[in-house]
Amino acid sequence: ITEITGLEASGKSLLAAHALANTQKQGGMAVYMDTENAISREFLEAIGLDLQKLLYVPLEMVEDIFEAIESIIASVRKSHKDRLVTIVVDSVMGASTKPEMEKEYDKDGYATSKSIILSKAMRKVTNWLARERICLIFTNQLRAKMGVTFGDQWTTAGGKAIPFHASVRLRLKNTGMIKAKVNGVEQVVGSKTEVQVVKNRMGPPHRKVNYDIYYDSGIDNYGGWLTIMKAFYIVTGK
Repeated sequence: ITEITGLEASGKSLLAAHALANTQKQGGMAVYMDTENAISREFLEAIGLDLQKLLYVPLEMVEDIFEAIESIIASVRKSHKDRLVTIVVDSVMGASTKPEMEKEYDKDGYATSKSIILSKAMRKVTNWLARERICLIFTNQLRAKMGVTFGDQWTTAGGKAIPFHASVRLRLKNTGMIKAKVNGVEQVVGSKTEVQVVKNRMGPPHRKVNYDIYYDSGIDNYGGWLTIMKAFYIVTGK
């Protein structure tokens, strides 16, 4: 289980979509659960996703998300016991709950329902996902903690269940724009991103990586590799 967090426009959905594309390249099954209805075919195709093989599931409520996860995994494992499966839930912040959907906009007291449901669901599915070798990725929006002077000033929607059960948590930050001349006119063609590993059960935590995102092709893998190799003097150049 991986949680990708960050402020708006930091590249959370893009990173998750790249994970789906890489799953497809290895012959695996890619599942995109969209709670925001904010994705486009052009965006997914630009980073290499095969939309004919992608299972796209638009959902609104947390309860439906976990029911769909269980149904999809059970169906896939009946016919393919070892097939790679990556499921992206984009996003936790955008998902509602049944109690919330049934009430009026001005009613209070339902803010904790998502946290309670997520806590129960994560206890139920975490070990099962591990046994079935499923990669589950959540994207989530960062929120500022009010009145915090020292320590981590950020938190995420949906309580502490996902941060507790996740094996890896990533925090993305937009660090600048990439500009280039297009037809003689300078335009913004991408953005620079910093990713920090805030939790890691698979290796050392608190490491960082920087990469460039281009709006027409996604993450610049080759440029990122070259930067790292130059930083560690694996390659040198004048």
